[in-house]
Amino acid sequence: MTGEKKRKNLGRGLSALLGDDEAPDPGFGKESKTLPIEYLRPGRYQPRAFMDEDRIEELAKSIEDKGILQPLLVRALPDKENAYEIVAGERRWRAAQRARIHEVPVIVKKLSDREALEIALIENLQRQDLTAIDEASGLRRLMDEFGHTQERLARAVGKSRSHVANTLRLLSLPEGVRELVNDGRLSAGHARALVGHPEAVALARKAVKKGLNVRQIEQLVKKIESDKNAAGKTANKIASVPVDADTKALARDLTNLLGLNVDIAFNGTGGTISIAYNTLEQLDDILAKLGRADACANEFGIDPADLSLEPGKLS
Repeated sequence: MTGEKKRKNLGRGLSALLGDDEAPDPGFGKESKTLPIEYLRPGRYQPRAFMDEDRIEELAKSIEDKGILQPLLVRALPDKENAYEIVAGERRWRAAQRARIHEVPVIVKKLSDREALEIALIENLQRQDLTAIDEASGLRRLMDEFGHTQERLARAVGKSRSHVANTLRLLSLPEGVRELVNDGRLSAGHARALVGHPEAVALARKAVKKGLNVRQIEQLVKKIESDKNAAGKTANKIASVPVDADTKALARDLTNLLGLNVDIAFNGTGGTISIAYNTLEQLDDILAKLGRADACANEFGIDPADLSLEPGKLS
């Protein structure tokens, strides 16, 4: 898709959101005026969670040389005199302050909260200033606060419905992975491959450290799942071996000794002992009793070296 076509699609989306028949021009179809810097406030619906200070500094130098070339879009704050909320252009406002500009060009427009968020999101998408996580957060906010559907969002921002759906999925990632995406160390493609994976943070860090591409991450995730499935099948085979009366009796004795459910799986030559616990107090009690491992070994013929601990289960 060419840049020209992309801008055109986004323009139609903004027009649809505002209820206009024609796509807006860069000035949103209104003549601009100037307002003092101190009259303006950051927007409540700014979709960007992080602003690059280096880029703001670069913009400040450009403003010192050329001035502000595009007006900020603002809306008047109700019940407050000489107070306006920035809908689009907060980075220009911040840069203008660094450039010691006392007044900035603005376009004042009456906008609802929904329209303010929609415009702020689309304006940033047009400039490609948002991280994938910021974009996902803005889309989710439109859905949660204003009842948008994925179809409407897709039309509004000039994206496919699948793009909107895949972007929203990023919000289910752990915070550690989202931070890597926001920092630019991990791409949205990497992150999507980790959605729903219990080891997402560890795999994300591994991808960054080793410079893995998206395909390599996908293959790594598949391998981990394959290994888990193979281990599960092995465990099922062990569990499927009939347990003899002596083994059942031993499991009952251990259950009575520990006061917790004990299960023994035997495959003919070896097996596993599993102790289930529900609270940390029960876990502490198990560990205290297992501290007397020599006594357990003498009484039940169990080698303490064969015991290992897993979350929620002592095996």
